Amino acid sequence: MTQKLRIGILSVAHLHADGYIGGLRELPDAEFVGFADEDHPRAEQFARLHNATRYPSYADLLASVDGVVICAENARHLPLIEQAAAAGVGILCEKPLTTSLADAKTAVKLCADANVVLKTAFPMRFNAPALEIYGMVKRGDLGTVLAINGTNQGECPQHHRAWFVDPVLAGGGAITDHTVHIADMLRWMLEREPVEVYAEANHILYREVAPHVETGGIVSLTFDDGTIATIDCSWSKPPYYPTWGGLAMDIIGSGGLATLNAFDQNLTVYRHTQRRGTYGYWGSNADRAMLLDFTAALRGEESRGASGQDGLRAVAVVAAAYESVRTGEAVRVEG
Repeated sequence: MTQKLRIGILSVAHLHADGYIGGLRELPDAEFVGFADEDHPRAEQFARLHNATRYPSYADLLASVDGVVICAENARHLPLIEQAAAAGVGILCEKPLTTSLADAKTAVKLCADANVVLKTAFPMRFNAPALEIYGMVKRGDLGTVLAINGTNQGECPQHHRAWFVDPVLAGGGAITDHTVHIADMLRWMLEREPVEVYAEANHILYREVAPHVETGGIVSLTFDDGTIATIDCSWSKPPYYPTWGGLAMDIIGSGGLATLNAFDQNLTVYRHTQRRGTYGYWGSNADRAMLLDFTAALRGEESRGASGQDGLRAVAVVAAAYESVRTGEAVRVEG
């Protein structure tokens, strides 16, 4: 019998750590051994909530595992990637890979030089509706894809984690938070690279709770074959919306149109005790599939999840978007 991989979580700052721990515990070929976090109150709360083993330090955890899922604040990804690479431990890093293109390049090179796995947490590559659309594009069911309209909207995440609206720790606002998922999906589906970005952003939404970062934005991309796409990355859902947000795409081709709602596998549930409905999700678990793919990569098996290089390319789009907002001009995406 193949020995189970030992997997841990490196920092639980990101709210996705709460979801990943369940997925890790369900993996057939891996054992979730625990987590480490230098924020003691946060770590104690996470340990109690999930009945999870807390390691005294990042070094202690890294000495005990084959792979880690990094769920730190965005600006703290690179230091943890450095530590994991030095320890020879495989990495699945929460998005965005880093908060600057230079740091993303450093992360990719470090892991390549250390010969360790580096994957970026883009679970939409494993989302069932997205895979259906991906197949249509690959088969040519829509003809030549001409344009894509994408939205990755949500509520302001400040009340989930305050650091999301800290421009230093998060690296930005809605553009940083929500551009990368669809940017990666576009590259994945089209197998093309974005070469130019034009973006606009504002602070109209959630101005009171997020005064220092953009809360609304539109990012327009042109790909190397002329395909165009837009990404609405705004934190535009109100706090009373049934869920945190959503991801949708319209794919317009020469032979047809396809629409995607990545989180439509749900029921709307109404209760006498509350005035609004909530979503009861019943669909497939993309996070679990991504984690399963990560363990395959750690074993040297075929992996279709996003690589560190894919994470770098998404960061390049974000960097170009911010430069476009600053200059008011279209900006070339750095290669």
